[in-house]
Amino acid sequence: MNPSKKLNLQEHVASPAKKQFYFNQMFATIAPRYDLVTTLLSYGQDKRWKRKLVTMANVHPHHQVLDLACGTGDITFLLARQLDSRGRAIGVDITPGMVERARRKALHEPRVDFKTGDICQLAYPDASFDRITVGYGVRNVPEIPRLLDEVFRLLKPGGRFLSLDFGKPEGALYQRTYLGYLSATGSALGWLLHRDPDVYGYIAESIKHYPGQSGVRKLMEAADFADCGFVTFLGGAIAINWGTRP
Repeated sequence: MNPSKKLNLQEHVASPAKKQFYFNQMFATIAPRYDLVTTLLSYGQDKRWKRKLVTMANVHPHHQVLDLACGTGDITFLLARQLDSRGRAIGVDITPGMVERARRKALHEPRVDFKTGDICQLAYPDASFDRITVGYGVRNVPEIPRLLDEVFRLLKPGGRFLSLDFGKPEGALYQRTYLGYLSATGSALGWLLHRDPDVYGYIAESIKHYPGQSGVRKLMEAADFADCGFVTFLGGAIAINWGTRP
């Protein structure tokens, strides 16, 4: 189903009750082109940011790691390369098409497993993971505090959570320019690849309703994470947030 022909973008992104329904349909549409568009929108920098996140995670060979909103598995595979036979990397995404593509890549990687699921409500026991990561996923969930509570539950004491996502630059002029670029470029790519400008136009719209790196740090502190912080790229347009379960 093509969401933009049936659902209003602004209405659904702004509503926690409707947001997940919209995104479920949208990501099913973009799954075949997800890797290509991520590379194009970041001018090829996306993989560098993901490598930085994994380096900051400081994964040990025996760790159990969970990658949320894993998409086609880029971060999951980077995490798995840090592990030995005792470790395990699990990627979870709500979109079956994304998980299917990730599994194809994992045919010869025994330390990786991919699952379809809602990252805000998972069946794993408490304190199951040493590290939890998410790439471009915090911004898309209906309620960020709910996701953070689930991450906190799943982390072992001393475990770390790291999130890579679009950020919010502090300067008003830069922020308008940045959102304008994402809106125009995303709409153009949506039209070229899917004949639908809203398919990637959602990115700029979702950022408008996102608290940004500073807001996510405050939400993490409110969820009882310790040692919270963030690092930014491109003047705050991209950020990695982190925190630790005490």
